[in-house]
Amino acid sequence: MLTPVQDMKWLQNINCIFHCPKKLLPFTNPFTFTRQLTLPSFPPNPETLKVLCSNGQLTEALLLMAIIGFGMKFEGYDTLLNACVTRKAIREGQRVHAHLIKTGYHPPVYLRTRLIVFYNKCECLKDARQMLDEMCERNVVSWTAMISAYSQRGYCSEALSLFVQMLRSDTQPNDFTFASVLTSCTGASGFGLGSQIHSLIIKSKFESHIYVGSSLLDMYAKAGKIHEARRVFECLPERDVVSCTAIISGFAQLGLDEEALKLFRKLQVEGMSSNYVTYASLLTALSGLAALDHGKQVHSHVLRCKVPSYVVLQNSLIDMYSKCGSLVYARRVFDNMAERTAISWNAMLVGYSKHGMGNEVLELFKLMREENKVKPNSVTYLAVLSGCSHGGMEDRGLEIFDEMLYCKDGVELEIEHYGCIVDLLGRAGRVEEAFKFIKKMPFEPTAAIWGSLLGACRVHSNVDIGEFVGQRLLEIEPDNAGNYVILCNIYASAGRWEDVKILRELMNQKAMTKEPGRSWIELDQTLHTFHASDRSHPRREEVFTKVRELSVKFKEAGYVPELSCVLHDVDEEQKEKILLGHSEKLAMTFGLIATPEGTSIRIMKNLRICIDCHNFAKFVSKVYGRKVSLRDKNRFHHIVGGTCSCGDYW
Repeated sequence: MLTPVQDMKWLQNINCIFHCPKKLLPFTNPFTFTRQLTLPSFPPNPETLKVLCSNGQLTEALLLMAIIGFGMKFEGYDTLLNACVTRKAIREGQRVHAHLIKTGYHPPVYLRTRLIVFYNKCECLKDARQMLDEMCERNVVSWTAMISAYSQRGYCSEALSLFVQMLRSDTQPNDFTFASVLTSCTGASGFGLGSQIHSLIIKSKFESHIYVGSSLLDMYAKAGKIHEARRVFECLPERDVVSCTAIISGFAQLGLDEEALKLFRKLQVEGMSSNYVTYASLLTALSGLAALDHGKQVHSHVLRCKVPSYVVLQNSLIDMYSKCGSLVYARRVFDNMAERTAISWNAMLVGYSKHGMGNEVLELFKLMREENKVKPNSVTYLAVLSGCSHGGMEDRGLEIFDEMLYCKDGVELEIEHYGCIVDLLGRAGRVEEAFKFIKKMPFEPTAAIWGSLLGACRVHSNVDIGEFVGQRLLEIEPDNAGNYVILCNIYASAGRWEDVKILRELMNQKAMTKEPGRSWIELDQTLHTFHASDRSHPRREEVFTKVRELSVKFKEAGYVPELSCVLHDVDEEQKEKILLGHSEKLAMTFGLIATPEGTSIRIMKNLRICIDCHNFAKFVSKVYGRKVSLRDKNRFHHIVGGTCSCGDYW
């Protein structure tokens, strides 16, 4: 047997002949030529294949495989397949597979499984599945490799079906099998199967395995069953960064932002390690809370710990800063990105849009087109149209919509884009035009589109269209309390108290309750939350005394309470008292008494701010010289000197 060095020299000489110009060779098939060569009387050293593969010389390794021919053994095939898997070398791997067949070699289960892994790595799922189906004998690794491939690529039904087939073959799943198949348990039907699989996991005593536990809690979290997810998490004997991130992400995705933040703090005290996905999930929660100070602290920690600047983490930072009202920081992160995806551009565009900065939206959109590295997509256009709507730039918005009609960027119009135009026309006071536009749409109008028009009718006091739209919405969404409330507002503004009474009685009959309003303010990294007429805050008496003082002071400056915001049939004095208990006013008042003069006041609310509280905020800004930044469900309101960036329509 030759040494690997002698093998390499000998192979190099043959390779030189192979790469000669065709006109110098009396034949065209190199493999025919190898049979004509005088080969050594002893086989090449098997270690040569390993040397070639480790040096990245896969072509030379395949040449040696052809020379060895029927003499190829298990070790040689294993070495070649591993090299093909690592490099995702599809053509080379197919040659190895073909060689197996041509030489009549009967590979053991291990090698057949490696072929399944190879084809899956190269995105050839059909070939991988064919390989599995042709196997006379399969082990748990073979089944798991295919199930995992289906799950990772979103073929949930195929993964679940194959798992059932595996169980019927009397093959016992292992922890990796369970972890893989649980990833496919999404949606209503998938969750039902996931619960059954959980029972099987308990019977098989795999529940305490870290990979299985992480997949279980992730499945429950995505299904909205966060308490079940938390229970699984608490039962894990040990926790890694994956399981900790999964539970924090679950809380954040369900909007349980305060719980996500509390859990992160608790786990940090317990010594939890974090990665970029953990921080991205936490930033999602801080975005919901608009907790800017916490967000800055997390950003600083990421920089100090030199966490890799993955695009997903930078996108989360842009989103967090935008939703916390700090567009300067958001744009700084955006500008410093080495690579930007469509999500990066869209996050920045949405940030400008929510702040009513229409010009900035259009400038950034123009820059995106000029750079031409990332194509605008459907979400991009939603952000741009929304920016034109919030920025009072209806004509430019209509022009962009017309461009979309001709698929300028290859983006087809969807119903959400039509909804943006309805919102745009409604904000501009062109209610009748918006109503006609809805009638001409190629889509059946959704509740969201009718709701947008109903809001415009309320703002612009269009009772006739508002009544029609309101009744239409009550048919589509009979259990949505918000529609009843807005229609009540329209009737109340027109003095139609009998109609208000009928709607209120209908709501009472259906036992409908509106989502309670909640406002909060962050001071010294502590969130102070207020509900309507809230008496739970430690400084409640001071806050209620101050809010009454402000009402008197603002009335002297011209403030007139908007009593139409109260839908109860009570006297005016009682209505004013109800208005003073709104959560926004309590949070703003607390901000006034708890912060130094000249400090900006930043308030967040879970619902849309009412007209009276919006007017109240304008007087806080005007009388006290404070900048008021208020984020509600729809957008940001930046109020300076008594003037709001929303133009008094939101």
